[in-house]
Amino acid sequence: MDSYLIQVNGRGDCAPVLDVHLKTNGNSISPGKVKGRKPRWAVRASEMSKKTFNPVRAIVDSMKVEPNPKKAMISLSLGDPTVFGNLPTNDEVTRAVKEVLDSGCYNGYAPSVGYQSCREAVAAYYNCPEAPLEAQDVILTSGCSQAIELALAVLANPGQNILVPRPGFSLYKTLALSMGIEVKLYNLLPEKAWEIDLKHLESLVDEKTACLIVNNPSNPCGSVFSKSHLQKILAVASRQCVPILADEIYGDMVFADCKYEPIATLSTNVPILSCGGLAKRWLVPGWRMGWILIHDRRDIFGNEIRDGLLRLSQRILGPCTIVQGALERILHRTPPEFYHNTLSILKSNADLCYAALSAIPGLQPVRPAGAMYLMVEIEMEHFPEFENDVEFTERLISEQSVFCLPATCFEYPNFFRVVITVPEEMILEACSRIQEFCEMHYQGAEGAQDLECDK
Repeated sequence: MDSYLIQVNGRGDCAPVLDVHLKTNGNSISPGKVKGRKPRWAVRASEMSKKTFNPVRAIVDSMKVEPNPKKAMISLSLGDPTVFGNLPTNDEVTRAVKEVLDSGCYNGYAPSVGYQSCREAVAAYYNCPEAPLEAQDVILTSGCSQAIELALAVLANPGQNILVPRPGFSLYKTLALSMGIEVKLYNLLPEKAWEIDLKHLESLVDEKTACLIVNNPSNPCGSVFSKSHLQKILAVASRQCVPILADEIYGDMVFADCKYEPIATLSTNVPILSCGGLAKRWLVPGWRMGWILIHDRRDIFGNEIRDGLLRLSQRILGPCTIVQGALERILHRTPPEFYHNTLSILKSNADLCYAALSAIPGLQPVRPAGAMYLMVEIEMEHFPEFENDVEFTERLISEQSVFCLPATCFEYPNFFRVVITVPEEMILEACSRIQEFCEMHYQGAEGAQDLECDK
């Protein structure tokens, strides 16, 4: 009969160690002498890492093109409002962090879901009669990206599917595929200011659909859904019994002629995980402070989803404690004029960019209503020398040193995205160069047809 002995050896001030011997029929075998196995190195990347794919990085990294050395590079591609220094955060925000740092009170580990007082501050900031919140409804995360990751991980299993906007933020697909979750893309309609094609959306729902992602205001579109459209989205979710993951990182970043409606304020029966954070509205994306707001007035999520989020949050033990400590002051003491000034700059840049690009033959920009972006359609039939939006934007770099992201990055070919957070003079210069580029390559209907025949 086989027997197994595990012996614990220790001496003096050394911690005990396990001394493992296997005894088989009276013969002792040490682990290093197991027969039939020849030790060899076989280190391989995990399946999860192999499934992780960022389409933006893949496309941008494949664009091996040098800018025109005679023109300074203007990048309209990166959604980081801090890059050019023209949109600093407010002094109250930085002062809050300095005071917390100097206090020495927030240098240790916090609970994985965040300090109770900080969760209370977020709940108080977003609480309203239409969508009440308490501290227990808030999970603090390392940026909005981790909030989305945790929300996906708690709602969907490998083999299930999620509904994602097209065009849409590429991280949804990157995260889902790495988890073995299928992505189904529902269409947004540029001719309707990027509203959702609701019939197409509902046609995609099946028994394996785990959640619907709604991004409002939108990256990459800069669109803002009306109250009535949000109610129609909620009606689909209610009919199909599909929970919503609301990416609302650009919440309240809407222009003066528009109103932002948090989707949870419009429904009492659809369970919603709303993801947000400090990154965009407070202009501190590098501080990595986000949150999940749990809206579940019918107790459909119940304890299971809350417990799941708690367990998932324990994988990295929560976000930066210094920023947590400053949260209450950041949320409640940032002056209203700071938000107003930021939006005034974005609105001015959006209007300048839209007007300039609208005047260029072959381009059709879609007017934004918020966030930090606008999308531009390329009428590819008038630029027949380019195969697609990637080639178009590559040549724009090499000839004019202007970098816009091709919308293939967002699953929407023959468009490109413009970031409107750059200084006004750079917006105007970039639009002037784009006009020069388009005038150089534009072909009327007859010219384009001739060129096609020559190919």
